[in-house]
Amino acid sequence: MSYRIGIDLGGTKTEILLLGPGGEEILRRRAPTPAGYGAALEMIAALVRGAEAEAGVKASVGVGIPGCISPATGLVKNANSNALNGHPFDQDLAALLGRAVRVANDANCFALSEASDGAAAGCAVVFGVIIGTGCGGGIVVNGRLVEGRHRLAGEFGHTPLPWPRAEEMPLRRCWCGQVGCLELYLAGPALARECDGPAARDATTIPARAAAGEAKAQAALALHADRLARALASITNVLDPDAIVLGGGLSNMAHLYDQLPGLMRPYIFSDAFSPNIMRARHGDSSGVRGAAWLWPA
Repeated sequence: MSYRIGIDLGGTKTEILLLGPGGEEILRRRAPTPAGYGAALEMIAALVRGAEAEAGVKASVGVGIPGCISPATGLVKNANSNALNGHPFDQDLAALLGRAVRVANDANCFALSEASDGAAAGCAVVFGVIIGTGCGGGIVVNGRLVEGRHRLAGEFGHTPLPWPRAEEMPLRRCWCGQVGCLELYLAGPALARECDGPAARDATTIPARAAAGEAKAQAALALHADRLARALASITNVLDPDAIVLGGGLSNMAHLYDQLPGLMRPYIFSDAFSPNIMRARHGDSSGVRGAAWLWPA
């Protein structure tokens, strides 16, 4: 099929995008995500049928979810939208639509989008990082998504903070049961808490406050950039990507692109180091675009 539908299933909203044969956008719609597993399935099926009827085409369907399909059970696991967990989401949606569908983690979809026709188009090895409300990652090699044997490839947010400093010990305990997970140090709520205390969740004002000279905001941003640099240096030592693409709300902080290469350098096991760190071209649309690209041409 030369037409592709991508769906980004979020906790509060669901977006659908129809791409044409050349990757051009044909239509885009958003709808509130209903509570309940069955209702979400019916809503997605209705969006697909409506988009195809409006455009007069038949399309492949790819879906990005905040979790993944377990290769052991065929059921959704690790989704922060709890209604999905424990269900054969891809099979159930395929039955409703009468065709095969492809499902991937939303961070993987982000990476695939940016590697396909985004900021990292043409790069052989791409690592995509989402730093927003949560923290995740995805790996694309030669245009193909790398999910791994257990669908764990790119699970950046639940790897530990590398090279921790004495003042960072003991490391924080994550909801997943481990300690030191990067999500606890790099996501927006983590930055907010670092600056404004344990009850803070919103980091959106911190860059402006730092630019205005607020010392605690400047210190919080500096610590966050240092931690992100350590995390990306660890990934670089393992993967050595041609490009690292940042997405999510915190990726809009311009200082990261200036500071990260220098901050990463001491941790890189190489005599030469020239990182290619870039901001996502498609921004918030990368997830839904990547879902569409789960079906190649």
